[in-house]
Amino acid sequence: MKKAASHIDYNNAVISIRDLEKSFGDYHVLRGIDLDIFQGENLVVLGRSGTGKSVLIKLISGLLRPDKGSISVLGNDVLALSDKQLQELRIRIGFSFQNSALYDSMTVRKNLEFPLVRNRKGIGRAEINKSVETVLDAVGLSQTINQMPSELSGGQRKRIGIARTLILNPEIMMYDEPTAGLDPITCIEINELINEVQERYRTSSIIITHDLTCAKSTGDRIAMLLDGQFQRVGTFDEVFDTDDERVKPFFDYNFIQ
Repeated sequence: MKKAASHIDYNNAVISIRDLEKSFGDYHVLRGIDLDIFQGENLVVLGRSGTGKSVLIKLISGLLRPDKGSISVLGNDVLALSDKQLQELRIRIGFSFQNSALYDSMTVRKNLEFPLVRNRKGIGRAEINKSVETVLDAVGLSQTINQMPSELSGGQRKRIGIARTLILNPEIMMYDEPTAGLDPITCIEINELINEVQERYRTSSIIITHDLTCAKSTGDRIAMLLDGQFQRVGTFDEVFDTDDERVKPFFDYNFIQ
């Protein structure tokens, strides 16, 4: 399924990266990349394992520091922020982890309440209850509110993980392999949810994936990370309209039977 048109403000870059470099010893992961992510845009980052996709997210959120280059997020120079300022910025960014990162000892309700209580001091019970109910409705799982994570399917855990990030109303969403380990039908449901979140919450998103169905369904633009640089950036069709032997295997593996 091809991605439907989104409401994107191409005059407002919520993330701007310039000449970004990162190495670990002699291993050069990122070799001077430039990239803008615009308000309301879903940007998919594709690349083989070990090409630096997850490193990019950690650099953007200030969990790693680059060897060279600049990173601006929501108007903030990430490299110039104090630890306190970084923490405040991260609250404005929602992270959807590959393993959903739910607390096994807490019910769904308690998992969703946790970030609110931790980050919104003095928040009242009525507001907490309303926020929990709102995000559960947004991901279509209101009936799971009193269940434990162990009672949920993989797809449900993924949805609850997304709900927990939404409860703080983030301006940017980071999805790390959102369809990994899920069956095809559940993958379609997660792809649809990512698009629903984009429209309902007006988020800008980076989606890390090697699933081309996910990329095609959710990405307004695709950025192919190869040899430490974004070699191809554009719509899905633009990125894969090539005979580049580094790019074609991605398409052939996903779509050629």
